[in-house]
Amino acid sequence: MSLVRFLPTPSDRMGIIWSLLAIQDSVVLEYGPAGTTHYSMGLYGSLGLRFQNRLFTTHLSEDDVVMGDVTRLEESILEIDKVYQPKVIFVVASSTTAVIGTDIKGVCKYMQKEVQAKLISFEQGGFRGDYSVGLLETYKLLVKNIVKPAEKKKGTYNLIGASAWRYRMSSDIWEVKSLLKEALNLECSACLCDNTSVEEIQSMSGAELNIVLGNEGLAAAKLLQEKFGTPYIYKVPYGYQGTIDFLEAVGTILNITPNPLVTMRLKMKIKGMSMLFMYTMMGGGKIRPFFAIRGDYDMVKGISTFLEAANIKPVLKLCAHSLKAIENADSSIQFCKTEKEWLNLIAPLQKTLVLADDIALNQCDNSNTKLRIAAPYLKGGVVATHLPFMGEKGADFLMEKITEYYQSF
Repeated sequence: MSLVRFLPTPSDRMGIIWSLLAIQDSVVLEYGPAGTTHYSMGLYGSLGLRFQNRLFTTHLSEDDVVMGDVTRLEESILEIDKVYQPKVIFVVASSTTAVIGTDIKGVCKYMQKEVQAKLISFEQGGFRGDYSVGLLETYKLLVKNIVKPAEKKKGTYNLIGASAWRYRMSSDIWEVKSLLKEALNLECSACLCDNTSVEEIQSMSGAELNIVLGNEGLAAAKLLQEKFGTPYIYKVPYGYQGTIDFLEAVGTILNITPNPLVTMRLKMKIKGMSMLFMYTMMGGGKIRPFFAIRGDYDMVKGISTFLEAANIKPVLKLCAHSLKAIENADSSIQFCKTEKEWLNLIAPLQKTLVLADDIALNQCDNSNTKLRIAAPYLKGGVVATHLPFMGEKGADFLMEKITEYYQSF
């Protein structure tokens, strides 16, 4: 790992745990030292996750590590099953147990007959990549181990690819659900992984369609298609035109025509964007709007398309996580392997619309128009669940910031 001045990119282990904590009726048991879990709890709390009586650690002694003794893990599984009676216990490796090669999967296999809860193991300990890798593995393993055959229910869909790390993800999910209800009269069956439950995940095979909102969910959607014949669509609704395209694509697969009042409303707002060109004309052609963006891949790609439609040219498109697991990644989006590299790109920006996390925003001067769109955030917190970046309402909010930026010249 390279030298980090501010906050390191979360590991695969972190992505696994924050995803699992979004599933009610389950418990996450980390097999590792108490300090590792304690350090992480502050992050999970800032993401709005409820982990009281949901997140536990076995703790480890030096003898456990040296001798490979798994007694603490066995006893913890038995105690959690008896006291809390969860439907599922997710057993997650820590960096320590991953290094010494503890066979957590093997322990879960022979302990399964001793408990009522279903045991599911995650042996990644933070060494297989960043959080994007952890998300991909989590969605895939949840589908593989929990989803059961169910009768198809007309007018239902699943959302896959909701990560608690994505800033205002709960608001984005709320907006997507609202749009699909208003435009196509569809109901959400389950969401991986935002405020869902074991029961909802078990019944995912009964949905008519799987909607992937993050590239990390593609593997899970393909697995659901292979096992249960459920079609999927990978389309993320950023911007007015992106939202229309999203609704029409979903409607095409399900043979439903979107509510014309919704599409007409969105098209009127697209026409309204023409007012932005007045600012350029009023500036005598001297206004040269540019944007820089840093965040999760799908957010960077979607918002960039919307900003370019608003006649703002990109100077930087930075992905906050590795691109190696992304199929056909957009070549205009780059990933910096070291923190120093992207800090050096962000710091010189001037008179630019900058959309990023708090650390990145703090590096550029106040001649820029700034908007926080990504974690980590250093000031304030997230309480509201109705302030999205996706969909119509998200585009409305971004338009306000775009207008502010044009007026700053």
